[in-house]
Amino acid sequence: MKLSDILLPEFDHEAATTLRTLERVPEYKFGWTPHEKSMTLGRLACHVAEIPYFGTAVAKADSMDFAKGEYKVIEAANRQQLLAQYNATIQDTRASIAGMSDADMMKSWSLLNDGKTLISMPKVAVLRSILMNHWIHHRGQLTVYLRLTGAAVPSIYGPSADEGSM
Repeated sequence: MKLSDILLPEFDHEAATTLRTLERVPEYKFGWTPHEKSMTLGRLACHVAEIPYFGTAVAKADSMDFAKGEYKVIEAANRQQLLAQYNATIQDTRASIAGMSDADMMKSWSLLNDGKTLISMPKVAVLRSILMNHWIHHRGQLTVYLRLTGAAVPSIYGPSADEGSM
């Protein structure tokens, strides 16, 4: 079994769960923030939607440099745009990961800022840490924002107070 075959079921599950979360983001609250140092709800939702792009970036190159504008930012003005861009990113990322061989997965990948290495690790580790863990972390933040704005929180790994049993 290929490493990509091990990662993709988890990716698919997290992608579906994230979609349910993004579908709950109230458009009229895109500018809301819980604290002056926090991202707005709209920016956080866009960040959650754009994080999967790392999977495509990892599959297609051996590094990414923030200073060169290589990070693909999603800027959506409404939920429809957010979901359209998210769905396109998910399709690209899934295909990119599926196309990776085990040898590709073991190649080193580096995240840079103006040529300075921030992290460097095997691509499979980047997919687990930056793609999956980072994505799940920010989705968790987004569910807190949903709760604080009065939006319903979807079931993620178990029932939510808004949906009861799965």
